[in-house]
Amino acid sequence: MKYRMPAACLAVVLALAACATTTSPTGRTQYMAYSDSELNQMGAQAFTEMKTKQKTLAGGQQSAYVQCVVNALVKQLPSDWQKLPWETAVFVDDSPNAFALPGGKVGVNTGMFGVARNQDQLAAVIGHEIGHVYARHTNERVSRQSVTSAGLAAVGALAGARYGQGASDLVTQGGGTLAQLGLLLPFSRVQETEADQIGQRLMAESGFDPAQAVDLWQNMVAASGGRSPEWLSTHPDPQNRIQSLRQHAPALQPVYQAARQSGHTPRCGG
Repeated sequence: MKYRMPAACLAVVLALAACATTTSPTGRTQYMAYSDSELNQMGAQAFTEMKTKQKTLAGGQQSAYVQCVVNALVKQLPSDWQKLPWETAVFVDDSPNAFALPGGKVGVNTGMFGVARNQDQLAAVIGHEIGHVYARHTNERVSRQSVTSAGLAAVGALAGARYGQGASDLVTQGGGTLAQLGLLLPFSRVQETEADQIGQRLMAESGFDPAQAVDLWQNMVAASGGRSPEWLSTHPDPQNRIQSLRQHAPALQPVYQAARQSGHTPRCGG
């Protein structure tokens, strides 16, 4: 009997086959469906759009402050990453937030300066965000979502063929919730933890005190108040994150001291 693969299943196979296997900076296996150039272009376009829709500071002390911290951190990345067209922007927004996009685009809200109270704490949050870019987390997440969407569409099509359109809709809708809770969110927590590790080491190598990452997140907890349970969040629980950063800080102190002795002494302000 000759077997013929349903088109819906074939879509999943093709989506999986398109993924390339790579290794993250911490040694974790990753699957990418897109090239760096594709993600860099997406990041640049998104950054440009954000700057057209939100008010940004045109120069000034805070912009120079952010640029100084970014420059110090980027100098510790591999040469090919340093060559990206790194760009920063300070958005006029009271919420304490920062982000980095593929292609070397870094944004910091003005509200972050009330939480990151010195240059080391600002380096902690920016280092974390650069860690996401360096570990290609956006590519990884978009690739996983693409495969998940293809898989849900395939299951929905098979259910529809056998039990009718109502069953197809139910599978697709219910599967989306399960995928979000059971696959995408735990995966995102792994990314967040990995970005913490990369960012804390990056700040130590740049001459920023890695112990200040603990103080930064303590300030964030104080500023944010209550939050959702850890199992329903893309971010690690704040106290778990703080404990992990505190545990890693002593081992990074020799790295920090060596960086300072070799001339990496950022003087960004704050």
